[in-house]
Amino acid sequence: MRVALAAAAATLLSVTAVQAEPVTFTLDPTHTFVTFEAKHFGTSTNRGRFDKKSGSIVIDPVAKTGQIEISIDMASINTGTGSFDGHLKSKDFFNAEEFPTATFKSTKIKFEGDKIDEVEGTLTMLGKTVPVTLDAEHYGCYDHPRLKRQVCGGDFETTIKRSDFGMSYGLPMIPDNIKLDIQVEAVRQ
Repeated sequence: MRVALAAAAATLLSVTAVQAEPVTFTLDPTHTFVTFEAKHFGTSTNRGRFDKKSGSIVIDPVAKTGQIEISIDMASINTGTGSFDGHLKSKDFFNAEEFPTATFKSTKIKFEGDKIDEVEGTLTMLGKTVPVTLDAEHYGCYDHPRLKRQVCGGDFETTIKRSDFGMSYGLPMIPDNIKLDIQVEAVRQ
């Protein structure tokens, strides 16, 4: 009986060790969106998105650890209005010519059960790196019926102060706080 229990325990430990390996996912650009919201002179809300983004997620669901990195092409900004996009790409705001990429890199992923609850990290934009925390909503994984691979994703949000990145155009008439929403789906590699 002891031999059987020892063998069963060894098998369970070896299975757990195999499951504890990190899994790499690549962002699906057709199901990943980086959007922002900003009040326009204290009245309506301007919204925009960045159409080009890439990145990867490495998750160890057993160890509850991981690493997330997302790169955003700042020239791909899209508000639906070309002249406004041009102003946002200028030195007044994102200065996309001098700083073509913004990058989010996680430093810590917090889980609640099997789901990501919060991601701490840094956002680098306009040559400045600032700590940010993304709150997770609706995180989950599923087996994609067409891709025949696991896909994980969720909605992540935070609020940043644009002045932290040196973006002070229009302050205080244009508010400092900007809401960021990052909708992510990533495909297991």
